[in-house]
Parts: sequence; C-alpha cells; structure tokens
Amino acid sequence: MLMAEAIPPGRRVTLGGDKNYDTQEFVRELRGMNITPHVAQNTSKRRSAVDERTTRHTGYEVSQRKRKRVEQSFGWMKMIGMLRKVKLRGIDKVGWLFTFTGAAYDLCRLRNLMART
Repeated sequence: MLMAEAIPPGRRVTLGGDKNYDTQEFVRELRGMNITPHVAQNTSKRRSAVDERTTRHTGYEVSQRKRKRVEQSFGWMKMIGMLRKVKLRGIDKVGWLFTFTGAAYDLCRLRNLMART
C-alpha cells in the first residue's frame, strides 16, 4: 500500500499483484485511490475480489500475460540460478548473486530470442 500511495494522483493507473493480494480490503483501497487492481484472481474455495469491472477489459489479460513472464524469470532464477537456497551470507553478497543470476537469465533469453530471427 505504501508504494500505491506514492503514485501521484491524477490519471487512472493499474497495479499488478499475485493471488495473495486478491482480498476485498486491498481491492477496495486501491479503487478508492483511483487505481485499477490487476491482481491475479484467487478463486480456490472462494470468490475473487477482482470482479468483472476489471477482468472484462483486454488490458487485464495483457497484464496477466506480463505477470506470467515475470514469474517465469523468478522461477528460472530459483531452479537454475541457485537462488532457492542461497549459500552466501550478507546483503551485498546475496545482492551480487541476484544481479549475476538476473544477467544470466537475460543472456539465455536473448540467445533464445535471437535464434528465432
């Protein structure tokens, strides 16, 4: 919510998030701040707080596809990039490893994108 409050008022913006943010209170607060909640719907054993006002627009679908791309990069970093159980200690060392792993992911993705052309 602190990040959402830092957004300057004015035109309507969207805010993405995962299923944990699909709560009545969070969605209500965002709408009160003139922010459209593009959070993933959590429909397991309950009704989602994100209703058709948001999901009917094509922008929501695009937002969910972009979210999947971000989640894929973090999944790759955990599985291949050794970030699931970090063996380094200290903020500086872990920060370096995260940056290094992110760069490795970018290079792998770039290689795959260049192979398509």
